[in-house]
Amino acid sequence: MFVVAVLLVLCSGLTHAVWNLFAKKSEEKSLFLWAILVPTVILLLPTSIMEIVRTDLPATAYLLIVLSLGLQAAYGLLLAETYKHGDLSQVYPIMRGTSTMLIPAIGILFLGESLSLWGWIGLACIIVGIFLMSGWTFRRTSTAPQLKPLLLAFAVGLCTTSYVLVDKLNLQYLSPLTLLEIANVGFVLGISKSVFVIPDIKAKLISNWKWIMIGSILNPGSYLLFLFAIGISPVSHISPIREIGIVFGTILGVLVLKEKQGRKRLISSTIVALGIMMIAGFGS
Repeated sequence: MFVVAVLLVLCSGLTHAVWNLFAKKSEEKSLFLWAILVPTVILLLPTSIMEIVRTDLPATAYLLIVLSLGLQAAYGLLLAETYKHGDLSQVYPIMRGTSTMLIPAIGILFLGESLSLWGWIGLACIIVGIFLMSGWTFRRTSTAPQLKPLLLAFAVGLCTTSYVLVDKLNLQYLSPLTLLEIANVGFVLGISKSVFVIPDIKAKLISNWKWIMIGSILNPGSYLLFLFAIGISPVSHISPIREIGIVFGTILGVLVLKEKQGRKRLISSTIVALGIMMIAGFGS
């Protein structure tokens, strides 16, 4: 089952990087992020409501649902703001890397999970690679990266870490599809206010309908694949593997968006990939 979980997570990482590329390229980032989730929200709403109503959920489950909604709302607002200020190949590794650093530690401390020595070495490789890709350096003569996009990216990573752990707990009460719907509803509610003040919404939606259609498949599909994966394998082993999306995101940022520091970030991606392989092969 672990091999199946790894394959699911690799596909999740790739699809996640691609829809983030579309979000970064979009003119109105909040509108694009809102539009790609609305179809899934409408499609899954009836069955999700039926499941919640028919399932005898304890008070804890309802508390987790509310918490997940709030975290997803914050995630949506912060994600749109981050892509307004930072390059994809810079902020994407930080957003994804925060979860890589925090989730395994939390999984081990509070969920009774564990990593082998090779797993910890692999995790260290991932962290080093992310540090290099972020643009930080110890050299005094080099130009320091802008602080705002880095802080925003780190805040997005904290939201990601939090909602992954909340959803991991909620999988004992609800199906992955219903959890996906809860995540999407929270995300859409969080950014709706900023979307409805955008001028000429209809014209912008029509002119970008192809990219929105593709994004509406990739976005929920990415997280759904991940939910299925953490449902059959420990989160401290699986979550870091999803960060291969960092490699995909860096390559897309360098090759498609023509962002700077291409060689440095591609080398860093190789270090991250090595760490991912260590965790996938020897992390248990």
